[in-house]
Amino acid sequence: MAAPAPEASASEETPDLEENAGAGHAERAQWVLNAPEPPGPLRELIVSVRETVLPCGNKFLSLKNQPASEHLVSFFQGLFPILVWCRSYTATKFKNDLLAGLTIASLCIPQSIGYATLAKLDPQYGLYTSVVPPLIYAVMGTSREIAIGPVAVVSLLLPSMIQQLQDPVADPVSYTKLVLTATFFAGIFQAAFGILRLGFLVDFLSHAAVVGFVAGAAIVIGLQQLKGLLGISHFTSKTDIISVLESVWRSIHHHWDPHNFILGFAFLSFILTARFLGKKKKRLFWLPAIAPLLSVILSTLIVFLTKGDKHGIKIVKHIKGGFNPSSVHQLQLTGPFVGEVAKVGLIVAVVALTEAIAVGRSFASIKGYHLDGNKEMVAMGFMNIIGSFTSCYVATGSFSRTAVNFSAGCETLVSNIVMAITVIISLQLFTRLLYFTPIAILASIILSALPGLIDINEAYNIWKIDKFDFLTCIAAFFGVLFASVEIGLLVAVGISFAKIVLISIRPGTETLGRIPGTDMFCDINQYPMAAKTPGAVIIRVKSALLCFANANIIVERIMRWVTEEAEDTKGNAKRTIQLVVLDTSSLMDIDTSGIASLQELHKNLTAHGMEFAIASPRWQVIHKLRLANFVSKIGGNVFLTVGEAVDASIGGKRATIQA
Repeated sequence: MAAPAPEASASEETPDLEENAGAGHAERAQWVLNAPEPPGPLRELIVSVRETVLPCGNKFLSLKNQPASEHLVSFFQGLFPILVWCRSYTATKFKNDLLAGLTIASLCIPQSIGYATLAKLDPQYGLYTSVVPPLIYAVMGTSREIAIGPVAVVSLLLPSMIQQLQDPVADPVSYTKLVLTATFFAGIFQAAFGILRLGFLVDFLSHAAVVGFVAGAAIVIGLQQLKGLLGISHFTSKTDIISVLESVWRSIHHHWDPHNFILGFAFLSFILTARFLGKKKKRLFWLPAIAPLLSVILSTLIVFLTKGDKHGIKIVKHIKGGFNPSSVHQLQLTGPFVGEVAKVGLIVAVVALTEAIAVGRSFASIKGYHLDGNKEMVAMGFMNIIGSFTSCYVATGSFSRTAVNFSAGCETLVSNIVMAITVIISLQLFTRLLYFTPIAILASIILSALPGLIDINEAYNIWKIDKFDFLTCIAAFFGVLFASVEIGLLVAVGISFAKIVLISIRPGTETLGRIPGTDMFCDINQYPMAAKTPGAVIIRVKSALLCFANANIIVERIMRWVTEEAEDTKGNAKRTIQLVVLDTSSLMDIDTSGIASLQELHKNLTAHGMEFAIASPRWQVIHKLRLANFVSKIGGNVFLTVGEAVDASIGGKRATIQA
């Protein structure tokens, strides 16, 4: 048997291990300090545009040595996704898309006329909006199921703001011009959001805000439809619930016709019954889709045969047919209202994008594919810009029509093309037949679509999960209901923004301890088994940005914790603190105020005889700290991980690093 190794041999190995460990720490610290310079704002913008426009942004770089034709093909495939998926298009897919397109067209035609009247436009503008925008989206969009056209919320939002600039009754021509101009600006903003990858702006209208806003808007829209359902001639132009109810109450005593109510209520019951049967029996999915069109046809025949218009039933009368006329000359890009109309366009752009992307992502997740949000914004933007040139007002994705499109078995965006062609044919051949269509039927069609906009279950879930989010939801709901649509939006966005500001200026900080048997450092409050490191305080900032708004608060909190760790409540020494480690793994960026605060923190710690170290800095953070010479001021105490910072400093193994 071999003799045991002498004790001296074992002791001689230990310094080698320590030296290797120290060298390893130093080498890995140099990885952090010698990282390449991060890309500047211009470079990020170029990459952003490339990734938005091209199908595979980074892959495009591999085409450098390829012919110019391949560059051109790649560019057009990114801009027009239809060029990619049309290559695998089959006759079977067309059959499914044809059925789905005809089905959503039967729902789209009556809804479009109704939404145009809700927007205080002539009925044909709703049909125009169901022609050009779906065709543009079909070649530029990435969603397969979304159905494009006018929607209730946008149709309410536009008049609620624009009628403050121009009365749609006193001067309908000028009002229409402002609506088309707002549509143009909405398209410009939407396209810019996508090209510049500014989708986060849409997120300021949070999910909770959307739930409350849409529910409030649904109730306001429903109350406004009482004008058509009751045949009321004089009605308020305000959108708050009190003004609407007062107008209804006054009109019921003087100016309303029961024939309109009987006809409208009967067909409203028919549409809701058809919807109930369609949900109960999946094979009858086509019944709720065709019920609105069937209601229009039957009610128009009833009024025509009984001469109901002579007995007080209000009818649509003339609907201008033909192809979409050019409206370029109607855009008001100069004049006193341009600034206000641009603001309207911005608000409508955000609301329309929020609804469309929410709808598109919902059905994309069901089908199991990814929806490119920035490309969606670009597609929505261009379709509304071109739409404003062709007598269309703001179009977006409709949840009700998209659900019907999905249920009808659509395969691609060809269903939107079929729908648009069907609407074109209707504009050419059937608009005269709609002369006797009762307005009460259009009101009942809009009313039938509103229950799906009020999601009580989702509001309850928001209450359970996040009370602050529920406050946003309720504020949006009551803001729309008792003030106006735009005030409800502003209140919701204001509360959401206040939440972000509060989180930013009062960021969470946590003390870390080592999980036994590992090199992991976790929050000692969340993981009670985590052990504090003797002689060290390890703190992590739970914020993505260390800036002027929160830097002083964080520094004060760190100094207070260090003092509390070092002394008990009577001021007696509790334990000796040699090192304070700041874990910056959550910190994405830092500004000059943040750096100044870190310098102050370092100065205070040095005055108390403590070392200061930074662990896990992100790319932008370490780059700015080096430019400010902060790394050299703290003696190069920058480490790849918290564990290395503790081991190198507390264990006496730290190698001096020259920054």
